[in-house]
Amino acid sequence: MKKLFPKSLLAIVLCCSAGIRVSAQERDTIPAAEQPVGLNLPLGNSQPQQYEIADIVVSGTQYLDKSLLISLSGLNVGDKVVYPGGDQFAKAIQALWGQRLFANVAIYVNKIEDGQIWLEIELQERPRLNKFLFKGVKKSEQEEIIKKTGMRKGQVVTESMEQNAVGIIRKYYSEKGFRSAEVSVSEQTDSSQSNATNVQFIVAKGNKAKVDNIYIVGNQNISDSKLKKKMKGTKERSRLTIYPDYEPVWPDSADNRGDYWSTFGYLQPSRTLEELDPYFRFKLFSSAKFNENKYTEDKEKVISFYNTQGYRDAVLLRDTTYKSLNGGVNVSMEVMEGKKYYFGKITWKGNTRYNDSLLAKVLGIKEGDTYNQEMLQKRLLSSEGGDVGGLYMDYGYLFFHADPVEVGIHGDTIDYEIRISEGPQATIKEVRIAGNEKTNEHVIRRELRTLPGEKFSRTDLIRSNREIANLGFFNPEKIGMNPVPNIQDGTVDIDYTVEEKANDQLELSAGWGGYIGLTGTLGVTFNNFSLRNIFNKQTWDPLPSGDGQKLSVRISSNGKAYRSYNFSFTEPWLGGKKRNQFSVSFYNSYQNPNAYSSYIYGSTLSNNAYFKVMGASISLGKQLKWPDDYFTLIYAVNYQRYSLKNYNYFNIAGYSNGISNNINLKLTLARSSVDQQIFPRSGSNFMLSGQFTPPYSMFSPDKDFKLQSIKDQFSFIEYQKYRFNAEWYVPLSKPMGSDNKMFVMKIAAKFGYISRYNNRTTLSPFGRFELGGDGLSNFAIYDRDIVSQRGYPVYYSSDPRSNSESSQPSGYEGFTIFNKYIMELRYPFSLNPSSTIFGLAFLEAANGYRDVQEYNPFKLRRSAGLGMRFYLPMFGLLGFDYGVGFDRITSGNGLKDATKFTFMLGFEPE
Repeated sequence: MKKLFPKSLLAIVLCCSAGIRVSAQERDTIPAAEQPVGLNLPLGNSQPQQYEIADIVVSGTQYLDKSLLISLSGLNVGDKVVYPGGDQFAKAIQALWGQRLFANVAIYVNKIEDGQIWLEIELQERPRLNKFLFKGVKKSEQEEIIKKTGMRKGQVVTESMEQNAVGIIRKYYSEKGFRSAEVSVSEQTDSSQSNATNVQFIVAKGNKAKVDNIYIVGNQNISDSKLKKKMKGTKERSRLTIYPDYEPVWPDSADNRGDYWSTFGYLQPSRTLEELDPYFRFKLFSSAKFNENKYTEDKEKVISFYNTQGYRDAVLLRDTTYKSLNGGVNVSMEVMEGKKYYFGKITWKGNTRYNDSLLAKVLGIKEGDTYNQEMLQKRLLSSEGGDVGGLYMDYGYLFFHADPVEVGIHGDTIDYEIRISEGPQATIKEVRIAGNEKTNEHVIRRELRTLPGEKFSRTDLIRSNREIANLGFFNPEKIGMNPVPNIQDGTVDIDYTVEEKANDQLELSAGWGGYIGLTGTLGVTFNNFSLRNIFNKQTWDPLPSGDGQKLSVRISSNGKAYRSYNFSFTEPWLGGKKRNQFSVSFYNSYQNPNAYSSYIYGSTLSNNAYFKVMGASISLGKQLKWPDDYFTLIYAVNYQRYSLKNYNYFNIAGYSNGISNNINLKLTLARSSVDQQIFPRSGSNFMLSGQFTPPYSMFSPDKDFKLQSIKDQFSFIEYQKYRFNAEWYVPLSKPMGSDNKMFVMKIAAKFGYISRYNNRTTLSPFGRFELGGDGLSNFAIYDRDIVSQRGYPVYYSSDPRSNSESSQPSGYEGFTIFNKYIMELRYPFSLNPSSTIFGLAFLEAANGYRDVQEYNPFKLRRSAGLGMRFYLPMFGLLGFDYGVGFDRITSGNGLKDATKFTFMLGFEPE
């Protein structure tokens, strides 16, 4: 059909008979009507006349409201229109076409009579979307793509919609590293429904785009390697060879040139890849996916890094990405460093609470230091502490504000005036707590350092967060602290929000208890128990809870050979007013050595041989105010009763029958500043303890005590025992992601020593140290301090090269001195309170010694390995380690006999 008018016009042709139409088959091209048939007058003789619209009908629609369509057309019954020659019909067609709902729009003149005109708007609706079809796309990716495109069933299918979806899909795969992804779209008529179609997207992802090389020019003072380290999301592929330096190319545009772009310019047909890159065949690549969004962020990081090094005028002049010889991506960046600046004089204005010298000391920036705007802002106000703002906020100046203003630039030196607005001191008005569905509010409130009526303190706010987290009743990642300032009256309300987590533990386990054999354990620990509601049945779920007390019951047995019962109760706030931790415990164990008598060299035991232990303990811990309130002093009185019958395991001067009593006082000074218990990110733990029995030997004449038998000497045993533990947790990276994951280094050192008061007595076998193993396989029912070491079984000699696998010697007395050093690199895979999971890599060194003469702190057994920890609310700790004992490696066997798998359940071995 011949186009008679410019595409900006619509042809409206007068037809005298019914059925002659004015139509638009394409949006931008409106063709003339075909030559009418049966006209009474020639077309050229038709004169424009004004008519009144008598009626408008709409045909061809299936889903759309007809009255609404008439309204959208702008034509209404009673309107005056000029026909032919008027523009009302062209506007009506344009208005309907602009809705993008129709494949064709036509207007018919059905009748003209007595100055009136009857119109028909015929529409052909575009098909509706019935199904999404994908090819070359994973099922998991399909869901993401549909969500991103916003397509939905029943939507009108338009070319614009399809092209928009294609663009989104390309961007989606580009962000995943598939920069060359091709997307095509096709429509398929769906015969199951009227006017329905299925849209299929065909995706050819291609290979992931890898960053081959990053070229940086213009950097005179900061090396390429330092700048590339800041580009965390854009990394080069690692390779064996080092490329010489070439000038980067700057393509005029990123269009498709049809050639490989390289650092040598465009590849010429006469030059092969080997000629341009002789090391091409010998590259060794690792993952270096290119991501456009991360690349944009990395460019900003490069400039930010320059700013922190004093180059505040640094800019990125230009950058480009282009295809490399290897089909990957090369990145070229040109920077302009500018001048390096330094801090000049820093003066203070508006400060009345603190003098200039103190503020300058806290700020920590001196005249001549490299200019760093980011550091200046952080030293003035930071959430990490040690800042000027923290100094003010710890004394109630919640409305504090500091504005650093440049007051002079002399060459490369910038003078600053820091203008301080201290504001009034804010007093805490209300403290509100929400989210505690199980724990009673007073349990949380007594841990808070922010009390109504006191001045606001940011340090107290952070400390309160730590104390709530260390209760263990709440998800530490979900504890909220929100100060709500009331500027009108100079007060502040503080809202705390918590999220309860399950923390009661059930222990069901089976383990190999060394020479005792297979042992089963059933235990339950209620960590948020309530003793005062013990007779209130309504609070039982399954036991009364909510007061923060701890109740634990544990039973272990393997039948006739061994059984043990343990009970403990702890009240963390005795009296309810101060942090006085009161604990009581009781335990009883029985061992029949007949089950493993073959392991005791040369021994023959009677059928009624046994070893029994009964013990009880009562302790009181008080929080100290000096040196700081992280310290706790614990007093404990302990009693153990050991009963032996035909039990020659110890073989100390024939001590195999008798009863021994151990009454001792234990004093413990501890300090804990870790931010949380399960996965600490920062802080430390220190513990120094001394355990003392009465010095019975000093109450008897020298001659009389020496004449006593071992059995009589051990009836009331005496010793002095010292322990020291130190642990540090150091974050090695900044928090990553929404759950603040980070690498953490744990460093620990442990030391123990037990001795006599004087040489008039024999040190008993009880209370000594046992090293090696994992704490499960060598739990000591004969009251030993078990010091585990990963990669080693229990060992009995101080010689690191001795055979640790040998059977336990008869009369093994245990060690009297030990030291142990630990280094762990930890990373959390999940910090969800329902399943906290982290992995670790460890290095350990430890050893035990029989006496002071044998002690050598450098003669250690060394090990290394990997491990995992799973903290499940119901079962507590579940963990395993795989360690290699370096001193167990023998020539010819390699690691065959030097590795050991360690399993733990319910507790972390010491």
